[in-house]
Parts: sequence; structure tokens; C-alpha cells
Amino acid sequence: MKTIDALDVPGRRVLVRADLNVPLDDGRITDDGRIRATLPALRKLAERGAKVIVCAHLGRPKGQVKPEFSLRPVAERLSELLGEPVAFATDVVGESAQATVGELGDGRYALLENLRFEPGETSKDDAERGAFADRLAGLAELFVNNAFGAVHRKHASVYDVPKRLPSAAGGLILTEVGVLQRLTESPDRPYAVVLGGSKVSDKLGVIDNLLGVADRILIGGGMVFTFLAARGHEVGSSLLEEDQIDTVRGYLRRAEEAGVEFVLPTDIVAAAAFSADADHGVVPADAIPADRMGLDIGPDSGRLFAERLTGTKTVFWNGPMGVFEMAPYAHGTRAVAQGMIDSGAFTVVGGGDSAAAVRTLGFDENAFGHISTGGGASLEYLEGKTLPGLVALEG
Repeated sequence: MKTIDALDVPGRRVLVRADLNVPLDDGRITDDGRIRATLPALRKLAERGAKVIVCAHLGRPKGQVKPEFSLRPVAERLSELLGEPVAFATDVVGESAQATVGELGDGRYALLENLRFEPGETSKDDAERGAFADRLAGLAELFVNNAFGAVHRKHASVYDVPKRLPSAAGGLILTEVGVLQRLTESPDRPYAVVLGGSKVSDKLGVIDNLLGVADRILIGGGMVFTFLAARGHEVGSSLLEEDQIDTVRGYLRRAEEAGVEFVLPTDIVAAAAFSADADHGVVPADAIPADRMGLDIGPDSGRLFAERLTGTKTVFWNGPMGVFEMAPYAHGTRAVAQGMIDSGAFTVVGGGDSAAAVRTLGFDENAFGHISTGGGASLEYLEGKTLPGLVALEG
């Protein structure tokens, strides 16, 4: 893949696909980590005299213009962080975009409205997607993909535009690929993987692939209850994917045969309802009451997980251990994050909710080896899947 340095950018219009899919609460950005992560590439292009046109998506408006998914708050925050005005186009490839790009000076920035307001961006019809890509590519002379979090999508701005313009990979993509190659091809051992999040079905491919790579797999979050059920335990009203129990049993058998250690919680924080104010307490993992739901791993489990990270050389973590947004159920996630820091290993936080948890819980991001900007893309890479956005840049 070409790098930004290989592009002749002075005075030219450069379309940058960024990952600015930040969480919003009533129009307010609650975590600007992804915006901050894309700043170096944007500054590098502007300092070299490029006219920087940023495009990105936010949420899933499904091809419709929905004000709650507008990128205007992102443009304002981007301007604050860059210390420079960022012109905002109120459409993606229409009159506002054309005018905004036409007025853009060298070394200046513009942000287009949400790509997913256009049906062609995510269309599975090659012709429809290609027609939108033609219009998007027509705004620029060069293309840079710096959105690792989107490279697993066969979308117009990710897959089709780089076929239409001289293209390069931004620093975020190059860094992410380097880290993921290290995790899959030559990890320093012992290598531990910590998986959490709500659904085990979201992680099946990763578990399947990592059974041949990892030495130890620690399971928490909502997905753990399917594992506990597979071990024959009652899980009360906890999140459970009954259709995956047999699959999970198969993974547990394969792990035992391959000598891969599966670490499950020994205790659970169980509550009467999905609420920070609900009555809750710690119960054994194999004795969750029928009227209670597990919302975090318990304190003994937090200590156990930290202990199993001690002495490792590589740790990959994707998915919180509990509902960390609610204070009573944040302790397990905090214990894992601290255990990773204390391990002295090369640590990778696999994006998405895990990265948000690191920031929300007040950890120093620099205490980790790498914090990914692409949760879904990271997981698909670890599954061994081909990522369309990377293929397009390599072509």
C-alpha cells in the first residue's frame, strides 16, 4: 500500500476517508477519541499544501437524511481540535459540497455531510454504488483512506473510490495492520486474549481463529453467560444465546484438546433489573438466581483475570466485562484494564466499546501498547477475513 508521502499533494484536492463515527448524546459528542486519532493525517496533508476534503459516516441512517446523524457537531469539534476553521458541506456530493470544495484554499479543511445519507454509499448493487463513487471521487484528485474502522465494509467511499483516484493508506491504517499482523503471525508468548461484549455470536469467528494462535482466552461480558450455560450452569435472566450453546461447547472441547486455557468468571455481579439503581450483589458464577441478571464479572473474577494476565507477553482485549457505563458494573472492566497495564505485556485494546471504556474510566491511553480505532474491522482481520478496503488500496 502507498503512503501519504508517496502522493504529490501540494495545491491538489485530497479526499480523506476518516472514521468519525463518534457517540452522540442529544447532539453532544461524548467521546472524541476517533476525531483525535485522525488529526495527524489531516494536519500532514494540510501542512504540505493540500486542499483537505474529509468524508465520513455517523450511525446508520440507512440512506436517509436524518438530522440526528448530521456530522455538523463533528465539524465543530474538528475545528476546535485543529485550531483551524473546517468548512462544512450540508450535503455529500450536491450543490453545497461542490461549492464548499470549489472555495477551499490550499492547506484548508472541509467536511462533507454524512456519507450514509446517500443510498449509494452502502448499496449492495455495484452499479448504484459505483455511480455514487463517481460523484464522490469527482470532488477530488487524490484519495487517502485513514478509516481503519471502515475497511471491512464494501462501501463506495472505502472500496470503489480508490479504484477511481490515485490512492494511499493513512497512518492509522498502516499502524493497525502492523499491530494485527503482530497479533496473528508472530505474537510474543504467552499470548492472552480477553473477550467481552454482549453477544457471543459476534465473536465466534475470532474465537475459532484464535484457538490456533492464543495460549489463553478470558471470557467476560454478556457473552459469558452462553459459556456458563454450556458448562451446565443456570444463568437466571442474564443475556443468553441458546442457539450458540452447542457451538460454545465445541470450542471448549477444542481448546482442551489444543491446550488453550479458557478462563471463565468465578463470580458475577447480578442485579434485579438492568439499572444502576437496581438491587444487586455478588453471586457464584454457577449459582445465579433465577430472578437476577448478570451485569459484570465479580471481584474475585477481576482478581483472577488480572492474575492470568501476569507474566504474559502479548494481550489483546475486545469487549467490556460488564455494563461499565453504570458505576456498579464497571469494576470488572476496570480490573482487566489495570491488569493489562500491570502485566508489562504488549497490550492491544481492540477498539469500539473497549476503547471507550479506557477513556470513560480515566485510564491513560499511553499506558497501553495500542488502542485500535476499528472494533469490527479488527475482529474481522483476526478472524482471517479479507477486508475490502485494504484490497482496494493494495490494488
